[in-house]
Amino acid sequence: MNRFLQLHLLTAYPPANLNRDDQGRPKTARMGGVDRLRVSSQSLKRHWRTSELFQTALGEHVGTRTKRLGVEVYHQLVAGGIKDKDALKWAGEIAGVFGKCKKADKNDPLNELEIEQLVHVSQDERQAVNQLAQVLVQENRAPEKEELDLLRHNTSAADIALFGRMLASKPAFNVEAACQVAHAISVHPVVIEDDYFTAVDDLNDRSEDTGSAHIGETGFASGLFYSYICINREQLVDNLNGDKALADKAIAALIEAAIKVPPSGKQNSFAHQGYASYVLAESGGQQPRSLSVSFLKPIETRGRNDDDYLTQAIKAIRTQCDNFDQVYGACADARYELSVAEQKGEMKALLAFAAE
Repeated sequence: MNRFLQLHLLTAYPPANLNRDDQGRPKTARMGGVDRLRVSSQSLKRHWRTSELFQTALGEHVGTRTKRLGVEVYHQLVAGGIKDKDALKWAGEIAGVFGKCKKADKNDPLNELEIEQLVHVSQDERQAVNQLAQVLVQENRAPEKEELDLLRHNTSAADIALFGRMLASKPAFNVEAACQVAHAISVHPVVIEDDYFTAVDDLNDRSEDTGSAHIGETGFASGLFYSYICINREQLVDNLNGDKALADKAIAALIEAAIKVPPSGKQNSFAHQGYASYVLAESGGQQPRSLSVSFLKPIETRGRNDDDYLTQAIKAIRTQCDNFDQVYGACADARYELSVAEQKGEMKALLAFAAE
């Protein structure tokens, strides 16, 4: 089995605000002396993991990230006829298994059931929680100590196996991520522009007020992004308790989501739906390396007859890949390219390559 699978993607988006900073403007990064657009790895992973494509492909093998596990248990207990005071106490004990809960708040009794740290709960663990809640309802009693053994070392949740899990209060149940995802960056310089917009009141007949009902502005920019993903197959199979078939399904679902699922920021305003235009997949046991250095010098067109950004970016990736091979020896045992502009490669063949 080839240990590492690396993916290098080029994806173009029209004017959009894919991933916002704390001021609502597109995130950026400075690289090669110029400002680039950026989409954080956290944003990418969440959109892939929660996409209909990923959820459909993996079905019950997807976990849940939440702070509100205790609140869910509380409502289940109350609906089953447990007294409110007991439901609060028992739900708090169950939630406390997954992390430290918030302090009590007299204005919000359920506040103490929320876990301070966002926790990724596998479907196995969630099922165990639900089953325990049902037992408590049926027998009208508090949970016993041994019944609170709800955490699992191994998981069948593909997203936890891929992206890992950290439990600050229960480090023994941490899961080492099998997949590394880089922040996506534009391969060229960008300038963030502002869209000034107004909204009109449909019921305003303009007899007294001819102004707009709302005025606002939002930042946007367009770009061709380089994305990098590295999957450790051995770690993934180990995280999934040796289930190679599930690992293959997880890899296929991740690849398809990474190629087809865009960030959702301001999607309704910009409709920035887009597939990757280029994908380079590499497999082997060699130490992984990103090809982001291909764009340390930003891609820029010079003159009407020069190649466009995409063509230049593909050339830059191929050149950098060859240069690494020339200096360090073959950096991968096998490669597969998918290039839409060149009508090269097929999605099915790419997924088959990744599964080998």
